[in-house]
Amino acid sequence: MSNAPLLVIDNLSKYFNTAAGQLHAVDGVSFTLEEGKTLGIVGESGCGKSTTGRCILKLIEPTSGKIIFQGNDITKLSRKEMRPLRQKMQMVFQDPFSSLDPRETVMQLISEPIIEHKLIKGREAIEERTLELMRTVGLAERYANVYPHELDGGRRQRIGIARALAMNPKIIVCDEPVSALDVSIQAQILNLLKQLQKDLGLTYIFITHDLSVVKYFSDDIAVMYMGTMVEKAPANLLFKNPLHPYTKALLSAIPLPIVGKDKPKRQVIKGEITAPINLPDACRFMKRCDCPVAGVCDKGNPVLREVEPQHFVACSCVK
Repeated sequence: MSNAPLLVIDNLSKYFNTAAGQLHAVDGVSFTLEEGKTLGIVGESGCGKSTTGRCILKLIEPTSGKIIFQGNDITKLSRKEMRPLRQKMQMVFQDPFSSLDPRETVMQLISEPIIEHKLIKGREAIEERTLELMRTVGLAERYANVYPHELDGGRRQRIGIARALAMNPKIIVCDEPVSALDVSIQAQILNLLKQLQKDLGLTYIFITHDLSVVKYFSDDIAVMYMGTMVEKAPANLLFKNPLHPYTKALLSAIPLPIVGKDKPKRQVIKGEITAPINLPDACRFMKRCDCPVAGVCDKGNPVLREVEPQHFVACSCVK
């Protein structure tokens, strides 16, 4: 593996024009990701984590910022210029049912990207590669000619993973890949993704709202709130010493098998998240925070800064 990071995201932003004003879906997100590692991105619904993933893959065009993949700036590449890179950058979607064509069989679904990108020639060779991918993700060959609606959610998600692997990618964006599955199936899919990373050297961006899942799965965790990254640290460090008040509240919401007086007190976030439209130049968490500093928190949205080795936080209250 090279010492240079596989992916560098520099001040990435995505704005949408609405009737009410400009919606800041993603605003100034920056991070680096080394090859073979996993970055978990967490936050409540609407915080911009899925939009971030789609911008990185250029499924939607970012408004500003830079996306540097394998040392090359791909931000301004056209759809035609991006086509060869699609083989290296893949995505596993949240809902395996809606992301698969119901009119195609498992064999057709998995072989489609192989045929589209002309990775293998010859019908027999394509079928053999498809069956190999099915075995890799734990799908029995007897399912080759069945349709997605005949399978359960876990097997459908395995099809999505096999489609991504068909391209021999370097990086896979996993957009809440287990949130639509039963708990027991979630564990199977997570274990599969971990094993594939070990065997194939894959790099993941793992988007989720489940903090228990992201702790198990990620090397580093980034917490997003209203389009911005408010904290980033190695997984164990973030859980051991959360610094941003939003992160603390998220961690306190994780159910613990503790009853009685020993049960830790839950930190409840007051108020409701506001629409990220025409935002003032102030801390976006200020109105929901218990410790805003007058004359500081309302004087610009704080940016990420390193407060201890590998631990970054965007909060004026943290010294």
